[in-house]
This record gives sequence, C-alpha cells and structure tokens, in this order.
Amino acid sequence: MTEIAASPTTTQSPATRRAGPAARLLRGYRTEIAIAVAIVLIEIVVSFWSPQVLSAGNVANIAQASAPLILMALGVLLVIVTSGIDLSVGSTFSLTGMVAGLALSAGLPWPLACLVSLGVGCAVGALNGGLVTFVGLAPFVVTLITYAVGASLAFVITDGHSIAILDPDLWLLNGGTLVPGIVNYVLFCAVGVAAVEFALRRLVLGRWVYAIGSNDKAARLLGIPAGAVRFAVYVASGLFASFASLISLSYISNSEATSGANMMLQAIAACVIGGASLFGGTGSAVGAMLGAVMITVIQNGVNLIGINSFWQGSVTGLVILVAVLIDRLAKMRA
Repeated sequence: MTEIAASPTTTQSPATRRAGPAARLLRGYRTEIAIAVAIVLIEIVVSFWSPQVLSAGNVANIAQASAPLILMALGVLLVIVTSGIDLSVGSTFSLTGMVAGLALSAGLPWPLACLVSLGVGCAVGALNGGLVTFVGLAPFVVTLITYAVGASLAFVITDGHSIAILDPDLWLLNGGTLVPGIVNYVLFCAVGVAAVEFALRRLVLGRWVYAIGSNDKAARLLGIPAGAVRFAVYVASGLFASFASLISLSYISNSEATSGANMMLQAIAACVIGGASLFGGTGSAVGAMLGAVMITVIQNGVNLIGINSFWQGSVTGLVILVAVLIDRLAKMRA
C-alpha cells in the first residue's frame, strides 16, 4: 500500500519529526528556499548591467506582471500533483478574456461580466475533468483538444478583433485595494497561494490529491474518491486560468485572442521550477509561486540587459533544465 505523502515535497524522516518547528519548516521548504535564493542571485547579477533592476518601481512591475502567471500556476499545480496535465489553460485564458470583453461591450456591469468569464473557465475545466474522469480519456489528449477548440473560439466569437476595455472601474480588480495598504493583485495572489498551500498540507482533501498523484490505484483501494477529486482539480484549473485572465485584462485594458498563447508553457514551467514532478505526488503552492516569479524575473532581466526577446524562451528552458537537474541530484542524495 502506498503511503500518503506527509509533505508536498518530501516525506518526513524520523529525524525531521524530532526537529524543532523552525528546523522542520526549513527542511519542509528547502526547495522553495533554494528558488528564493536563486531569484535574489539573478537580480544581483542583472544589476551589474542594469542597476534599476533593484529599484522599487521595477520590483513592483515584476510583482504586477507575475500575478496572472502565479494564479494560473496554482490551478495547473493541482492538476500536476494528481499526475495529470492541463494544456488548455492558455486558450482558457484567451477565451475567458474575450468573453469578458464581449460582456463589457454589451453593457454588463464589470462584476457580472467577470462572473460570466469565471463561469466559462469553470465550464472548460469541467469539460476537461469530465472527459478525463468519467470517459477515461488521457489528460494530454483531452486538454490538447480543448486547447485547440478554446484558441479557435477566442478568434471566432470576435472575428479575430481585439476588444478595448472601456469600463473605467474594471482596473479596480487589479489596482484597487480591498484591504487598505495592499493592492488587489498582491492580495489575490497571497490569498490564492495561502489557500492552496493550506489545503494541500493541512486538509484531508490535500492528502487525497497527493495520494492520487502518488498511486491512483492504491488511493482508490483506500477509499479515496479519486474521480471526484480529479474532476475538482480540473475545474479549479479552469477557474484559476479565468481569474488570471481577468487580472491581466484589468491591468492592460485590452482583450486579445492570443493573450494566453505563451501562458500554458510558462505555468507548467513555474510548477516544475517550483519542485513539482510531472509524474505527480509532489509540489507546493509556494514553489509554484516562486517559479512564476523566477520566470518573470528572467524575462525582466533579459529586457533590461537588452538581449533580444527571442532568447527568452531559450533562457527559460535552460533554467527549467537546471532546476530539474538540481532537484534530481538533491533526491539522489536524500
């Protein structure tokens, strides 16, 4: 019988359980700490070519630019931990953004337009989850199909035209302050990361997610409702992708049918950089967040140094390779 993982990234050893709270925290988040250190080192190295990289304004720009990717990565993480994959999040991002743009153009109040967009995101996630869970199709095939259909629909419903967002209040979703002193995009990311991390580490539902990703057959023998959990994580992935699109739409005030074209790869990369395994069973929300921030920091550094933006994909791929190799070496020594 497969043991249900006690930690998102590592199984606690007897020595870890005997250690104090601070030591357990450091050991439980050693991958995330390593990523945070790597981000700081990247910023320091880039600052030799471009000192403004460490300015408050640039740090704020990085935080705001990384917010949609962080939110999308949270949903993708849940799917990956169950050993699944969601290739449709990029087109869900584009489609739900265009739906919100059309709803606003039709005169709907922005909160209602956002609800319609979130509903479409949930519907795409439910379609993915239903075909994977109840029909038994492979996640790669299902989400590749919905990726293609969603990307097509984003063009069809608007005839390929971009939509300018004219509602003056939509920016409140990104730049407003529900809590005094904390801008909304920071608040939403913090709440999302904290909620997913708490659910994965502290709730029974989170243990089920890890158990399904570690060994689906053993999880079913334990009585875990694997089908319902798997369906739920795909719905959550669609919901997070839609919300990420709304945060981005509120920021740039323009909806494009290709706005999510690169988001899928970046979201998966963020999870992998953050310590999630594509074979399932490991990963954390904090790691996914830091992975998203690292990707944004690299893109920001490439732009500030003046490197041709065409190299961004190659640099990101190299970072993913290094992250995977470091993780493999760490597990071999553990």
